[in-house]
Amino acid sequence: MRMTTNEIPAQNSAANGLALVRLTIGAMFVWVFFENLGKGGYTAAGYAAVINYYIKNSHSPAFWKSVMEITASHAALAAPMQGAMEITVGILLILGALTRPVALVAFFFLSSLWLSELGTSWIWELLVPVMASLGLVIGRAGRAWGVDSILARKNPTALWW
Repeated sequence: MRMTTNEIPAQNSAANGLALVRLTIGAMFVWVFFENLGKGGYTAAGYAAVINYYIKNSHSPAFWKSVMEITASHAALAAPMQGAMEITVGILLILGALTRPVALVAFFFLSSLWLSELGTSWIWELLVPVMASLGLVIGRAGRAWGVDSILARKNPTALWW
C-alpha cells in the first residue's frame, strides 16, 4: 500500500509527539542544570539553603520534611549527585537513549521536587513535567528521533526503550 505525504500513520504522529515532549523535558533538565550551576546550587551551602527554604516554607508532609532535613545535612554529597543526575537525565532524554528508565528517574525526581515545593509555587509548575515524564515512560518515547529506535530494531521487546 502506497501512502501519500498527507497520510501519516497515527502511530508515527504519536511517536513524533512523544519525541517532542522528550526533547522538551530533556532540554528543561539541561537548562536547569546550568541555571543551578551558575547560581551555586550544587555547592553544599547553596543546596542546603534551597532545601532549608522548602523545609521552612512548604506545605510538604512532616515525613517528607524529615527526608529533606537529612538531605540538607548531607548537602556536600547530595548537591553534586543531583547535578550529575540532572545533566545526565537531560542529555539522555535529548538523545533518546534508555528513555524509559531515564524518564522514570525524571518522574520520581520531579515528583519529589513537586512535593518539596508544595505551597511555595504554582502547583502546575512541576506537575506538568511530572506527568509528561510519566507519559514518556509509558509511550516509549525514545523510539522516534532517538538512539532507542536503533536499539529497538535489535531487541524490540526490551523494556529499556
